[in-house]
Parts: sequence; C-alpha cells; structure tokens
Amino acid sequence: MFKKAFIPYRGYYSSPFCKWQGSFANENAIVLGAETSKRWFASRGLEQKKFDFLYLGITIGQHRVFFAPTWAAFMMGAPDIPGITFMQACATSTTAVFNAGTAVEMGNVKTAYCLMVDRTSNGPHTIWPNPLGPGAEVIHENWNMDNMRIDPSTGFGTLDSAENVAKEAGFTREEADELVLIRYEQYKQALADDRAFQKRYMFPVEVKLSRKETKLVEADEGVSSTSKEALERLSPVMDGGIHTYGAQTHPADGNVGIIVTTEENAKEMSADPGISIRLISYGFARAKKSFMPAAPVPAAQMALQRAEVSVKELVAIKTHNPFSVNDLFLAKELGIDKASFNNYGSSMVFGHPQAPTAGRLLIEAIEETAIKGGGYAMVTGCAAGDMAAALIVKVG
Repeated sequence: MFKKAFIPYRGYYSSPFCKWQGSFANENAIVLGAETSKRWFASRGLEQKKFDFLYLGITIGQHRVFFAPTWAAFMMGAPDIPGITFMQACATSTTAVFNAGTAVEMGNVKTAYCLMVDRTSNGPHTIWPNPLGPGAEVIHENWNMDNMRIDPSTGFGTLDSAENVAKEAGFTREEADELVLIRYEQYKQALADDRAFQKRYMFPVEVKLSRKETKLVEADEGVSSTSKEALERLSPVMDGGIHTYGAQTHPADGNVGIIVTTEENAKEMSADPGISIRLISYGFARAKKSFMPAAPVPAAQMALQRAEVSVKELVAIKTHNPFSVNDLFLAKELGIDKASFNNYGSSMVFGHPQAPTAGRLLIEAIEETAIKGGGYAMVTGCAAGDMAAALIVKVG
C-alpha cells in the first residue's frame, strides 16, 4: 500500500486516440509522444528539470526503439535523465505508474514521468535469418496482427480467450450487444457540452502533413456509431460465439503522459493544490490459459484487499474492455451493475493503442472522481498472456 507517491492534479494528459490507419498512422510513436509531451509541458508551465527518471511504455516496435527512453527524454526537453522501457501489452500504463510509484515510495526517485506511446497502424514486420530452414527461408512476424491471432504458449488467439470466458460463464449474444449499447451511451457523456469532460485532460496533437504543413488533431478519430438494429445485423466473428465486430475494440494510435512524484512536489505541480491524488495499491493476476478476460477480476480483488477498500466504496471504476465479456464477467464476479462503471467511455469505444490505453482510463477515473467530490477510483484490465493489472488511487 502506497503512502508517499502522488500524481499532481492535471499532472497528466492523453492525446486523442486515432483509429488504425488514421491521422497518426505515419508518425513514429516515440517521436509523437515526446514532442506532444514537450508541448504539454509548455502549456502547463512545467519545467522538465523537475524530472529525474522516465518510464517509457511501448508495445509495438518503432524505428530506433533501442534508444527509446533516452531519445524520448532528449526530444521532450529533459536530455540528461535516465529511463527504462516497459512492455506489458495492455497493462503497460498501469505497471509503469506502479513502478514509478514504487521508486518514489522508496525514495529512489523524486519526480518520474511515465510516457506511454503506441502506433498499431503500419506495424513493423520483423525478419530473422534462418540458415537451417529450407532454402534459408526467413522467419517473419507482423508485430500487431500475428500476436492478436495467436498466443504462442497456448496456440489460441485473443478472441478464443474471450469466447472461452463467455461460454464458461454462460453469457449470451444479447447480453454482449446490450453491453455495447450501454458503453456507447456512456461515451456520449464525454462529448456533451462541446466535449467538456474530455477537455479536462485531452491535449491536441500536431501531425505533419508535409515539411511545411501540420494539422492539429483535437478529438478522438474513428469512433463508430452503433444501434441495436445495426448490432443485430452483424454475425459473430467466431462460429458459436457471442462477439461480433461491434462487441470488441478496434486498434488505435495515441500517447499518454502521467507524472508521479512526492506529495510536496505534487502540490507544487498541481493545477489545483487543493486536490490531492495518492496512489493506494496495485494488483496483478494471471488467469488460466486462454481465459484472458477473466484476469481483471483477481487483479482488482488483490488491489482492493491491499487498499482495505470494498468495491462499493469506489467512486469510479474504469476497465479496459477489448470484448463485451470483459465487463460482463467483472460485473458478475464483483457483484456490481454493468452500467455503473466506465462512465464517459472505455477502450471498447474509443479504441486500443495498447500501451497508452490504461493510462487514459486512469486519467478519466481521476477526473470523474474529482467531479464527484473525491474518493477512491480503480482502473483494471486484461493484458496479452492471460494477465491483468489493477491500480487504485484516492482523490482527496
């Protein structure tokens, strides 16, 4: 349980999330995240010299990823700080913030910056030599598509894992579609009053169109509309399954930045020193093989137990929900209404850039809790390899 690690209020931002092959498709995710962070620091009047360590989260390789943390630090205006690269699939943000918080708690770091970046668009194709293969045929991998299709330790893909949980728990196609409609209605809350909620934390991104021309991406790009009738017309992706393409997330591109620091520094860097955000606890889990959407439940239960908080005490809950079954299972196992969490949106709707996804969810959970007057907030979600991570914070 954390005592000394804090996030300054508004000491974070999320870029808009752009759908696969959208406006961020040709940008190096490391460069885009670092340059966006530098612009955000300037907009907030934050001095990069305050940072003493960078946690760089990325899951889809980009050009020069070998030097990712130090290169990103250089581009964001903090060229002398060390850093580390984190990769834990969809739990990358949660685990990066946890590790930053641990370093602050131990006194090894005073102010850390967590920068999570990813571009699922135009993912790299890696080729390894295979001199013992027939005709020295190369071994090749598409970083994004190949790893969605199959987990090498089980032989099954992510959709298989979703349908396994749905079948074992007895969920129906009708329940999956109903959950989708609820989540899209919740996302509309974030668009109300000229996107008032999103403007609390979302920072626009400059994208190069040519050497001389740029454009500003200010809002999520590629969010689909849906309806009960539209969902009913879709066929399940897997024979006998409950998930259509409408009942799962879509790949996306984006970046997120979160500051983790001491209480004193958090007050100094906060947009409102009267609001405190303390890290409370972290939970982790691994479900049985090829049951990935079940893993967020034990991760959440661990975080709640360590925080000595009940699920009923949480003011806001955000989940990474790549499939409808993720939220159906969580609601059933934790005994909560499926419409009571993921207010203002979730990754099912606005997309999944992988490393930044849980970071945006954490930011939205903090802002929702602040609107409601404070309290405990939790973010949880699964990650490839049947893993999950959860994080609880307290907004005071």
